[in-house]
Amino acid sequence: MPIRTAYTAKIEYLQILDEEGKLDASLTAPGTPGILTDQQVLHLYQRMIECRQLDEIAFKLQRSGRMHTYPQNKGQEACALGSGFAMRAGVDWIVPCYRENAAMFMHGVPMASVLLYWSGDERGNHFPPGVQVTPIAVPIGTQMLHATGIAWAAKMRREDRVVITYFGDGATSEGDFHEAMNFATVFNVPCIFFCQNNQWAISVPRESQMASETIAQKGLAYGAQVQQVDGNDLFAVYKAVYDARERARAGGGVTLIECITYRLADHTTADDARRYRDQNEVEAWRSKDPMIRVRLYLESKGLWDAGKQKAEQERAEVMVKEVVDKVLNWPAPKREEMFDHLYAEMPALLRQQRDSWATHSLGMGREAGLQSGSAAGSHQHA
Repeated sequence: MPIRTAYTAKIEYLQILDEEGKLDASLTAPGTPGILTDQQVLHLYQRMIECRQLDEIAFKLQRSGRMHTYPQNKGQEACALGSGFAMRAGVDWIVPCYRENAAMFMHGVPMASVLLYWSGDERGNHFPPGVQVTPIAVPIGTQMLHATGIAWAAKMRREDRVVITYFGDGATSEGDFHEAMNFATVFNVPCIFFCQNNQWAISVPRESQMASETIAQKGLAYGAQVQQVDGNDLFAVYKAVYDARERARAGGGVTLIECITYRLADHTTADDARRYRDQNEVEAWRSKDPMIRVRLYLESKGLWDAGKQKAEQERAEVMVKEVVDKVLNWPAPKREEMFDHLYAEMPALLRQQRDSWATHSLGMGREAGLQSGSAAGSHQHA
């Protein structure tokens, strides 16, 4: 039998706004779905400034001992903003990792909640009612399984919802990624797998942790739609996620989007990337900062200038300061709060522990009761 080709595929790379702030006219023709308007870009750029300011202040809070380890979002704002804006707040689900602040804020998570969380306060995970965002996930890859389950539930209930879950390049080397992708594609659930390929899994470069040329191609093995995107291009990220969302709503199932980006800061405030990253590489990516190209675009449209930049920066500084002051003066949690969010309906024994603060003695009392009952039974038998 002659040799024949069993499978062929191609992966498209999408860029709409280049590093000089110029749009590709062939991809932005009037009427093209999923193209940002100038007013939307202006709105998202203001959110970028806020998030960058939060990063700077959070870094200082950690260094001054007023907050614990914090992972900066610096350099990856276009990924979170473009994708978050493409999802429908209050309808679709956001299942984050830990570098998606902008998307979380856009979907109703208070900025104070993120600072509380990284300060070690569990109340940072208690979002307002109606906010369709799961808690920050620090374990690598576990949130993809949660997203798949949420999407499956939406499909079974015939709800018009799409789920997007975020993760880094390193997470695609975890078993959870493969299990989630396999289940999601087999059951054709409305889920978007959004990989922020920032080139480094803490101190391990992408090329040292996988032999595949792209991360996007991993989705092909499971039958997902795949797309590689310039992750520092706000327009391209929005377009890719918008298209994936609409495809999922129409029953088209899973899309894996690989966004090529770069973290300009350390992995977290507990890391020193100078030990393993070439500074020339960092500087090369610094020139690709998503904020630079969006600002260049807005300036070319006459929508931005140095005066507006100064005013917006000052506004962001005031806003973030108010949030920080609120967090630093947050009342201490009550001891009984540790019981309040374990179960939808609190079991009687747990309620008794909460109310009595006698966990050990309750256990001893129960044990003593069992021993007493056993002794009584033995006596009767005798």
